[in-house]
Amino acid sequence: MGRAAADGRTPVTTFSDPTAFVLLPAEARARVERFRAGPPLPGLRPRLAWGYLDRLSHVMVARTVEIDEVIRAAAAPQLVILGAGLDGRAWRMRELSDVVVFEVDHPDSQAEKRRGLAALTQTARDVRFVPVDFSRDDLDRALAAAGHDPTAATTWVWEGVVMYLTRAEVEATLAVVARRSTPGSRLVIAYHSPALMLLVAGFIVRRLGEPLRSVFTADRMRAMLERHGFRVLRDEGLPAIAAALSPELGQMTRVMKHFRIVSADRQGEDHA
Repeated sequence: MGRAAADGRTPVTTFSDPTAFVLLPAEARARVERFRAGPPLPGLRPRLAWGYLDRLSHVMVARTVEIDEVIRAAAAPQLVILGAGLDGRAWRMRELSDVVVFEVDHPDSQAEKRRGLAALTQTARDVRFVPVDFSRDDLDRALAAAGHDPTAATTWVWEGVVMYLTRAEVEATLAVVARRSTPGSRLVIAYHSPALMLLVAGFIVRRLGEPLRSVFTADRMRAMLERHGFRVLRDEGLPAIAAALSPELGQMTRVMKHFRIVSADRQGEDHA
């Protein structure tokens, strides 16, 4: 919804996502249409709903542009999106024309997404849906069955998932990612660092059935990645990322200092 609300309405020229609105279910599309129609209607609830989506749209512009740039810079022949959800990169990024994209997610989520794909034109060379229930399925085996090649460089995107996993689950997934990453592969992770703001956010998402389960300081994230053979290239808070794109965007995301995006390269075994 945030990406759909921002598409065509942001001063950041490097952001565009025409796939977002198409992939949304009907009720969410209606909410985005109400937002795009203009200022909120009178009343507390409409104002809160409009303000929430407005802030979310700014967050998603910064988050999306940063991760898109990591993917472009890595230029790997394989892209694995962990917890792909309604990600539309394989249908909007021309840079993926020679890339095999592996979308890893729960089979129910994938079935819902695939219903909306008929209206989109694929830009990636190939898209392979990898159905995984992380609570019981073997990620390593599922990727192998889908044809992921661990001897070829891979860009791994872990965008909106880590904060909902326990540290043990994060470590277990990183172990699989490391085993399937040849030196030169790149990993980008969106994560939360400790902050008072998270107490409020945590209460809200817990009521929505998605409790926050892990936070990492930048130092702990770096140490964890190094244990798995990755060297951090960049680790930045969302407001700084946003401010570099637009002063307005920086102002609108200034309370999101706890949200960070880290990118790291897989090192050779002698450096792991």
